[in-house]
Parts: sequence; structure tokens; C-alpha cells
Amino acid sequence: MSETRDAAIPAVTRAFVLAAGLGKRMRPVTATVPKPLVEVAGKALLDHALDRAAEAGIETAVVNVHYLADLIEGHLARRETAPRIVVSDERAALLETGGGIRKALELVGDGPFVVLNSDSFWLEGPNPNLARMIAGWDADAMDVLLLVAPTATSLGYEGAGDFVMDPDGRLERRGEREIAPFIYAGVAILKPELFADTPEGAFSLNLLFDRAIANARLFGVRLDGQWLHVGTPEAIRAAEERVRLSAREG
Repeated sequence: MSETRDAAIPAVTRAFVLAAGLGKRMRPVTATVPKPLVEVAGKALLDHALDRAAEAGIETAVVNVHYLADLIEGHLARRETAPRIVVSDERAALLETGGGIRKALELVGDGPFVVLNSDSFWLEGPNPNLARMIAGWDADAMDVLLLVAPTATSLGYEGAGDFVMDPDGRLERRGEREIAPFIYAGVAILKPELFADTPEGAFSLNLLFDRAIANARLFGVRLDGQWLHVGTPEAIRAAEERVRLSAREG
């Protein structure tokens, strides 16, 4: 077998989908429906994420569950399309983004993997964004690769942004009282070995992002299209209207 990877085979074939959160800002909708199962444009947010993963060549997706876990597990069991689903059960304790992945590392495997927030939702441009990320992943230069969206054009987002990006794609946090041009769009590629020196229990992925920044190994891919921040009941309606407009424009 050739020592070089066939260019047609994606370097990343596994994903971890974060679906364990409480969805507090989405109440009262999430009083009875977990946020990953909230529908936008006729499809659950979780299915939007999993379908995007499948389109990018992801073969297996690990999905963590905590809040209203039975509903999410039942929904996943009814999916009949790729990717293959493996559930990571966090009913005993909510572990945040980093802790949830750390708990499930054996399910994720040894290679680099995609992380998707279950509510990551965007309108694609001409080139599918997750496929662009996978094609741009460079394990020699990067520890973490993030999908970042322009702060100014992201629907439903009113914050000051997260990152600035240099011409090579390297990311830095915005300074205090500054407005950054890019926001994290909820999709990343990570190496499993980054979790070797992480705390037991709950912690945020921001710990790994900041370590990567300290080593000049946090990079970003600019989203091609428009990111839609679906964080509140009002944002659902705004996102659905934007989807309708996009369909008419297309």
C-alpha cells in the first residue's frame, strides 16, 4: 500500500456532535423538546448537522446526550441515513463541551475528528464548508481548525466576535473592548491527543483553543455562505425566513 493517502479519501471520517446541553435560552420551546430536536425549515437541528457531516464523507458520528436524552436517542434510532450513529451517555452528569468529548474518546478513535455543535446552522455558499475544512486540515501545522463566520453578516448574532485571523489563517482571541471580525461557527477539527492533559469532569473546549493559540496552532476557515445563530425562539423564525429567501434567490 502506498504511504501517501489517496486524495479521494477524506482525512477525517469521524465526528462528535454536541447534543447534551440544556438549551436554556430556547425556553419555553425546550421545556419539552431538547434543543437538538427543535426544527428549523422542517428538519431538526441535529439532522441538519448530521446530514452536513454525511455530505462531507463522515462515516461515524458520536452524539452525546444528557437533557431529555430518551427523546434524542429515539430520534437517532429512526434515522436511516449516514453517518453511523454511536451514542455517548452523559445522563449522570453534564460535562460541558470538552469534558463530554474526553469521556467519549474511545468511541471517537485515534484520528483527527470533526466537532459539531448540534445547533450549528448555516446557508452554504458555492463550496460546502465542512468539506473545505477537511480538505484544509494540516495535522503538521495545526492542533485545532475552526469554522469561523464573519461577525457582521451572521444572522441573529449581536456580540463583539471571537477571533481575528492573519493572512495564513492563524487565529487569535479579540482584545478587551475590541470587536473581532470572526465568530466561532460551532464546527472544529481536533486531535484526540489534545485531551491527554485535561481535567477530569466538566470543562470547555475553550481550554484547548487557548492552548492552541499559545502554541500558534489554532487556525480558521472562513465560512462560505451565511451563519444563522439559532439561540432563541425568535431566532428560529428569523432563520426560517432567511432559508425561504435563500431558496427564492437560488
